[in-house]
Amino acid sequence: MRSIDTVLIGGGIAGLSAAARIARHGETVVLERESAAGYHSSGRSATFCHFGIGDGLVHKLTAISKTLFAAPPEGDHPALARRMAAFFIARADEEEQLDRLTETTLAHSPQARRIPGAELRDIVPVLNIGDGGFAAGLFDPDAYKLDSDAMLQANIRALRAAGGVLVTDAPVGAIRREGARWIVDTPGESYAAKRIVNAAGAWADTIAEMASVGTLGLMPLRRTIIAFRPPEGVDVSGWPFTKTVGEGFYMLPEGSGQLLASPMDESASPPCDAQPDEETVALAAWRVEQGTTMPIRRIDHKWSGLRTFAPDHSPVAGYAPDAPGFFWLAGQGGFGLQTSPGMAMAAEALLLELEWPEALVENDVRPEMLRPDRLRITR
Repeated sequence: MRSIDTVLIGGGIAGLSAAARIARHGETVVLERESAAGYHSSGRSATFCHFGIGDGLVHKLTAISKTLFAAPPEGDHPALARRMAAFFIARADEEEQLDRLTETTLAHSPQARRIPGAELRDIVPVLNIGDGGFAAGLFDPDAYKLDSDAMLQANIRALRAAGGVLVTDAPVGAIRREGARWIVDTPGESYAAKRIVNAAGAWADTIAEMASVGTLGLMPLRRTIIAFRPPEGVDVSGWPFTKTVGEGFYMLPEGSGQLLASPMDESASPPCDAQPDEETVALAAWRVEQGTTMPIRRIDHKWSGLRTFAPDHSPVAGYAPDAPGFFWLAGQGGFGLQTSPGMAMAAEALLLELEWPEALVENDVRPEMLRPDRLRITR
């Protein structure tokens, strides 16, 4: 049995970004059940940084993280993000939603501007406007397309540079408390740790049950994405990330002239290797066709991932109120990548009882906003 300071369960972006910071303070091992980091959610996201998702806390964490995404990479490493505009579109009966989004976005991205209906096609030429179509938009030039693989690899490098270890193919078989330590068993090794960080994504409540810790009622929701080619002769390379403010779709250009699109589905799912169903794939294509002049003749690729939310849809970071040394890092939903730098700062400070980071103070992110004791714990 190996004795360490911290064992972190879950090799997605939430776990790895936190572990990269935590490892600077003591021996840290990250356990990932799959053969590669980010297999389930982090590696299947459209990975875009914008203010059209989440609540006020998510927006603040996004603002903190965005400054880091804008920084140039160090050495020969690839950039974590590239600047790409975000464009939010609304029908006539959705303008109140667009007004609220405009207020939120301008608070963090002052270059954003409203676009009247007649000018929407100047930005995305295929949009349906006029009767039944889109009537207004919000254009934010200071948004970012994130590179999920580059983000995962950057955090793995930082983890290893700090002396930490990522162990893949290491599903957790049992967890128990012995004295002042947690014992975590995997097929290859058992670990005795002062602290457990539960960053297991859709499986986080399952890990808590395994440890006889009260669960949070986390909700894994399936999200589906399709890839297709636009009509012949249509150049999409300069299009922004485009998202309806109400029910509809988002789409964005993604290399080789393709477009990615999602119907923004949120189907409840057990923790699993999520796969797309044909009905939702068809819905994605239909919503794009209804909102644009583009026919979708063929879908080149399709996939699904799980986005896991806490009951109040805000992220969770903090010690379990009913289990000393058991730390929750969960519920980062569809905003895990874009908030990961800010959440990692918070997790490090809360786990190790450090001074609250200045970036969080300046953005009015307080520890009590994140701690799990704000939620109803269920046994």
